[in-house]
Amino acid sequence: MKAAILTIGDEILIGQIVDTNSSFIAKSLDKIGIEVCEMQSIADDKQAILEAFARFQDRVDLVLITGGLGPTKDDITKHTFCEYFDDELQRNLVVEQHVINLFQQKLKLVASQVNKDQALVPSRCEILHNEFGTAPGMWMRKSKTVFVSLPGVPYEMKAIVANELVPKLVREYQRPYIIHQTILTYGQGESRVAERIEDWENNLPSFIKLAYLPSPGRVRLRLSARGTDKGILKSALQENIAQLNVLIGDIIVGFEEEDTIEVVVGRLLQKQQLTLATAESCTGGKISQVLTAKAGASAYFKGSVVCYSTEVKETVLGIDAQLIQKQGVVSAAVAVQMAENVRQVLKSDFAIATTGNAGPSLGDESAPLGTVFIAIASVQGTVVEEFSFGQPREKVIDRAVNKSLELLQKEILKNLD
Repeated sequence: MKAAILTIGDEILIGQIVDTNSSFIAKSLDKIGIEVCEMQSIADDKQAILEAFARFQDRVDLVLITGGLGPTKDDITKHTFCEYFDDELQRNLVVEQHVINLFQQKLKLVASQVNKDQALVPSRCEILHNEFGTAPGMWMRKSKTVFVSLPGVPYEMKAIVANELVPKLVREYQRPYIIHQTILTYGQGESRVAERIEDWENNLPSFIKLAYLPSPGRVRLRLSARGTDKGILKSALQENIAQLNVLIGDIIVGFEEEDTIEVVVGRLLQKQQLTLATAESCTGGKISQVLTAKAGASAYFKGSVVCYSTEVKETVLGIDAQLIQKQGVVSAAVAVQMAENVRQVLKSDFAIATTGNAGPSLGDESAPLGTVFIAIASVQGTVVEEFSFGQPREKVIDRAVNKSLELLQKEILKNLD
């Protein structure tokens, strides 16, 4: 079964907002064996919508549309739906009562006529209940293709997809199994990883596909198995992953889908009931950002000192001014003292410290552009390493974040031995 995702909104096309809806929908469909073969964003324009509908008609089984369902006059999706399906708007009394109740019970307001008119829907559509908003989802079929219109507000759309759409698709369609397994590697680039696993890749079964997903300091290897027998797919994946572990086990840090290094490290810290603090200079708080993006990080992450200036390093972290003057702020000695001091200040089991020259100019530093020192402190002592991450600035920072977490993971595991 093939699907297409269509997002409607001028705000997406001009870069005012980022389209996260398509990503969520695609993941939701993938989990139930529906293949998304295309995504498209178009303007809030009737002709553009009609042309997109016509292009997808009978080419895919399912078209999911988000956006253009608000109460304002410039939202035209429902009217365009009616034109495309040769239908007319009709007031749905169930939806209208939901709108009235929503305003009365949650907002303590009286629904205006404009809000009640959200209950005007194509007469032949099937309603998908919108628990958190006024615009319902709408399911309509034409020939071989089902078109489903969803509101663009992310939390409303997600609830409809999870509670209404996915269960309906599961009930009404026979679908193959699609199983993904992502192997997380750190420390080697895509070309080097590919070289090491070339023979293994060439001998993968035809129903298993491999994709390389590289980013600074890390490469994710995604295996996707598709077929009608779930048991065979799982067994084949396990067998091939075991072979892969023999080949590159030294750089594999995780196996679960969507588990990044920060999630792996966080889980490891939480399991061992250990805590972490950070002292960030060149990374500017980004290590803290990626750690706290994960719900539950408060169980193991104590906090951070973003000591971007030399003054803060000295006054807040107590770094020796003479040490800075003698060694330079971008140095192994300063990184070590940053890690050790922040661990003491925030009373954590482990600490990460970064200091470097991310560029694009040298500034007052003598260290070459891209130079970063990373220190990891624990009760067992402190380790520090120097790296040259090149340029541009964004690459240096991203690689420093990834490498910091990679080094932390190694030190945690070492301390557990």
